[in-house]
Amino acid sequence: MTNNNNNASSHRFCVAPMLDWTDRHFRYFFRLISKHARLYTEMLTAPAILHGDRERLLGFDQTEHPVACQLGGSNPTEMAEAASIVADYGYDEINLNIGCPSERVQKGAFGACLMAEPKLVAQCFEAIRNTTQLPTTIKTRIGIDRNDSYEFLSRFVQQLMQAGCDTFIVHARIAWLKGLSPKENRSVPPLNYERVYQLKSEHPQLKIILNGGLDTLEKLNSPLETLDGVMVGRACYHTPYVFSAVDQQLFNEQEAALSRDDVLERYLDYCERYLNANKHRSNQVKALSLPLYGLYKGCPGGKRFRRYLSEHIRHNTTDLNIIRQARKSMEYREASSSTMDI
Repeated sequence: MTNNNNNASSHRFCVAPMLDWTDRHFRYFFRLISKHARLYTEMLTAPAILHGDRERLLGFDQTEHPVACQLGGSNPTEMAEAASIVADYGYDEINLNIGCPSERVQKGAFGACLMAEPKLVAQCFEAIRNTTQLPTTIKTRIGIDRNDSYEFLSRFVQQLMQAGCDTFIVHARIAWLKGLSPKENRSVPPLNYERVYQLKSEHPQLKIILNGGLDTLEKLNSPLETLDGVMVGRACYHTPYVFSAVDQQLFNEQEAALSRDDVLERYLDYCERYLNANKHRSNQVKALSLPLYGLYKGCPGGKRFRRYLSEHIRHNTTDLNIIRQARKSMEYREASSSTMDI
């Protein structure tokens, strides 16, 4: 597989890997909103890739480029074998998850807990680099538990630099491995952008991408004056059209963004192709509908659209007209009111 996207090496605007959310359907959907965003898979563990349904886990549409695969694991041999498979699928990047704080991930000995074991992370990184030529990056927190200092982050990064890593995506919060849920770890620990800026200042040769708290297009401007890129997570899922002008503002794209309705129609074309090619898979219409819930957020009738989907899609497995009918349910509201229905 080949990648012809001219921005394949750019991390200027990235959509974060999100477990259970950034599947192939969401990635295709968001590619309709931004032609240049770098997209990431959900975190995929090395054992799952080695022993699971690889096409279900790794298959993607070629329009998704540039697209990166995020790997989770701590066994260098397994990570290298999984990376080789990922490379064969045609991904543009392998990203190591050193940031997820969930207990399930900790029990698997990967995620944020590995910040305490930089030598092991370096071994995994080197094993991947010795196996594939794909660019390999690391997504990390700024600290874990009581290890909440710039010195701790700097030591971690320097050991990975020695292993050859030159690109770090940094979620600008520490992770509390005990006492906070994954959801709380996304909001309770305070953001500390200055620590990320200091990392870039002391290591200007590194590519540093900022993650955390960036939920509007306007918030991206200041970090991009100093850093090499930004990564947005749940805002891209919950309010995706907020970022419809990202190509024009960050990539000097001349072509206008698609309207919400055009995004919907092109996505439905994709859904039809996918269903025709995957008739053996069950309950796919529900899975295909999930990226759409935020599309009309902020529009008159947006709540009606979401409510119609949630009420009618749960028992539907084959009929995409449910989605079209959800869009049609908005029409009377649009004709009678200009009130923003969020």
